[in-house]
Amino acid sequence: MSPEALSCPLSLRLGVSLIYRSWLQLFWVLLVGISSVSEAQQGVQPQSIKIEGDITLGGLFPVHSRGPAGVPCGEIKREKGIHRLEAMLYALDQINSDPDLLPNITLGARILDTCSRDTYALEQSLTFVQALIQKDNSDVRCSNGEPPIIPKPERVVGVIGASGSSVSIMVANVLRLFAIPQISYASTAPELSDNSRYEFFSRVVPPDSYQAQAMVDIVKAMGWNYVSTLASEGNYGESGVDAFLQISREAGGLCIAQSIRIPREPRPGEFEKVIKRLMETSNARGVIIFANEDDIKRVLQAAKKANLTGHFLFVGSDSWGAKSSPIENQEEVAEGAVTILPKRASIDGFDQYFTSRSLENNRRNIWFAEFWEDDFKCKLTRPGIKYDPGRRKCTGEERISRDSQYEQEGKVQFVIDAVYAMAHALHNMHLDLCPSSTGVCEKMDPVEGRMLLHYIHSVNFNGSAGTGVMFNENGDAPGRYDIFQYQMSNISNPGYKVIGQWTNHLRLNVEEMQWSGGERKIPESVCSFPCEPGERKKMVKGVPCCWHCELCDGYQYQLDEFTCDMCPFDMRPLKNRTGCRPTPIIKLEWSSPWAIIPVFLAILGIFATTGVIGTFIRFNDTPIVRASGRELSYVLLTGIFLIYLITFLMIAEPSVAVCAFRRLLLGLGMCISYSAMLTKTNRIYRIFEQGKKSVTPPKFISPTSQLIITFILISVQVLGVFVWFGVVPPHTNIDYEELKPPNPEFARGILKCDMSDLSLIYCLSYSILLMVTCTVYAIKSRGVPETFNEAKPIGFTMYTTCIIWLAFVPIFFGTSQSTEKMFIQTTTLTVSMSLSATVSLGMLYIPKVYVIIFHPEQNVQKRKRSFKAVVTAATVSTRLSQKSNDKQNGESKMEPDSLGAEEKFCSPA
Repeated sequence: MSPEALSCPLSLRLGVSLIYRSWLQLFWVLLVGISSVSEAQQGVQPQSIKIEGDITLGGLFPVHSRGPAGVPCGEIKREKGIHRLEAMLYALDQINSDPDLLPNITLGARILDTCSRDTYALEQSLTFVQALIQKDNSDVRCSNGEPPIIPKPERVVGVIGASGSSVSIMVANVLRLFAIPQISYASTAPELSDNSRYEFFSRVVPPDSYQAQAMVDIVKAMGWNYVSTLASEGNYGESGVDAFLQISREAGGLCIAQSIRIPREPRPGEFEKVIKRLMETSNARGVIIFANEDDIKRVLQAAKKANLTGHFLFVGSDSWGAKSSPIENQEEVAEGAVTILPKRASIDGFDQYFTSRSLENNRRNIWFAEFWEDDFKCKLTRPGIKYDPGRRKCTGEERISRDSQYEQEGKVQFVIDAVYAMAHALHNMHLDLCPSSTGVCEKMDPVEGRMLLHYIHSVNFNGSAGTGVMFNENGDAPGRYDIFQYQMSNISNPGYKVIGQWTNHLRLNVEEMQWSGGERKIPESVCSFPCEPGERKKMVKGVPCCWHCELCDGYQYQLDEFTCDMCPFDMRPLKNRTGCRPTPIIKLEWSSPWAIIPVFLAILGIFATTGVIGTFIRFNDTPIVRASGRELSYVLLTGIFLIYLITFLMIAEPSVAVCAFRRLLLGLGMCISYSAMLTKTNRIYRIFEQGKKSVTPPKFISPTSQLIITFILISVQVLGVFVWFGVVPPHTNIDYEELKPPNPEFARGILKCDMSDLSLIYCLSYSILLMVTCTVYAIKSRGVPETFNEAKPIGFTMYTTCIIWLAFVPIFFGTSQSTEKMFIQTTTLTVSMSLSATVSLGMLYIPKVYVIIFHPEQNVQKRKRSFKAVVTAATVSTRLSQKSNDKQNGESKMEPDSLGAEEKFCSPA
């Protein structure tokens, strides 16, 4: 029972049940009345095969053909009747002897003869529903007044059959009312796929609609999109083409150039007109043909007559199949024709079973004696049957296949599969409902039909021929077809060759296909040729299978056959533009020429700076070192060292740590250098300005004061960087826009730190401010005599540094549109910083190191002078230098007197 039924109120379910039961009883009375009258008129009593079992299956087989008027049954049907019936008996024997399938449960059967007539089959099938009708016997009494004992008829849980679609339709309408599942082994009408009308009907054979689907798949597999159809007038041809047209419309990508119908009674010249119409759309070389054998033959004759051998490429239905009669004497025109035929297999086990049947061991089949007489053309002596002296008497020693022709009927496989499908469904149902029971438990007594239907639709097993047995939501089995091609060249025996199969999907061996003249390449049947990869179709208005091709350009890729779309920002199109691929990510490599020069300069600068620092440390107490202001010199040299060091951070692969150090050190090195130089120049300026007014030394000129001032200036930069860290934590990003030229093959993503050009300027702006201020003080101190301190070298240093950075700005920002922007800007920045550091190092410290190492005799202390004497000497020297033009911007000489003065004011006594 369904969950919906279980959830209904009990009173409502009882009411519905009573109404339904009353209606079924009325239906039973009407049908039984009709059946009884019919049988009384015809003098025929229903005959059936009864096999006892724990669970009973029904069976419907056309044991006899349709009888003449007034007679329901005609002659016995040996293959379609007896073979199929015996296939069910054979399957029951196999199942009942299988310890793994329905163990401890025996399947029984009630098998009826439909006589190939739908109305007679309906009457017979009433036997299956007797157990479901509750008859009112309250007014029936025996002669002694006791109520009669009426045996309860067996309950049929499912029906195997019927054969003809019309019979199955009639029976399915009745079985549906009583929720009895039905599995057919031969009915193929598409109508039976309607689940809303035949929900309890299933079948192990494919419906005819699958044939059209198979042909659509074949056409599409060969790359055709423009074909014509040809059909014989009548149900077969027209319904076949209609199904083909419907499926092709649903599938898309397939257009019909011509749809031609061949009349039932074609006039003379009709087939020549057909060929002429087909040639009106000559690009549509593929012709889908649903026609009878005679029409197929005459179409081939007309094509040959029109000298079009090899032009048309036929795809034929099962009416063509693998038959030789339609192509007789027309082999050249038919060469390459692809045809289909339902897949069948012969069951060896059944052959052994059936050929061993005899009158003695097959008494359960009540129609077997009649079959025996018909098969061996003899006569048995049976009660009530008049002996025919014209026929020989059967001996009973005859043997099937030995004394008569025998070939297994084509649907035997499907009968066996139908019985096994029912058995597997019952087996799975038993496992779920009776897990601990060895037989039929209460939950399966009786078997609920709708639940059994669910299990039937869920089965999936290998059938008698080794192929899978399963059902879709409509109860249809997978379509299984063999695909043939008529070939003539390069094979010893021209004829049909199996080139593939269709089982719900196509398996086509294209490499085994062969066309007119032995050609292996599949001919084309298209209106427009397929677009190249990366091209979209621009459809021609009104002609859905004709188009122009347009290339997806720029950073577009082919989204589908009609659309180009932009690749995501971090991707670029494949070379064939059928998709997108990740854009390569680059960074400045150490081996790049853009990195080698800055690194070389930085290494030289680091060695030189390290040498100067080492020299100053070695000669820390000498006059020159002391006179240069040791404390600020070490600070300045540290800044120069960091400036060189930043080159390696700018070239290193970006990471969070690298980006953090870049932010910190990029401006810090310059800030330290220019803070120290600014403090020095400011000190010199204040000393000599104070000396002009008073003999009292200015404030804050001691080394300690100078260091405090320097570190205060440096702390502004450090504080700014740490605020930046807090607001925007350092991270890396990949810039895909910087290197995105028109040609996507050259597109690159650049791995970089989160420092834009603007943020870089902000980072350096404070250092630039210090540099400009220092330059201003250097200009103001230009009048200081060259024999005093480092004013002149600092001035030259700042002038040169300003020139370097003025050159840096246009180079850095002028290359913003270059494809190598990152490389140029990084190199420009690092080289500019290294050059500015080199200028500071060369102007301020190389001369001192030169004197310390190569002229140690000059590195001696002379007498000290008072502040007043120094200022007086400086004033006189300034006046003299203004009058003299001999030395403009002359060299700085480290005189002992000046050294003494510097020592006095720059270092403790």
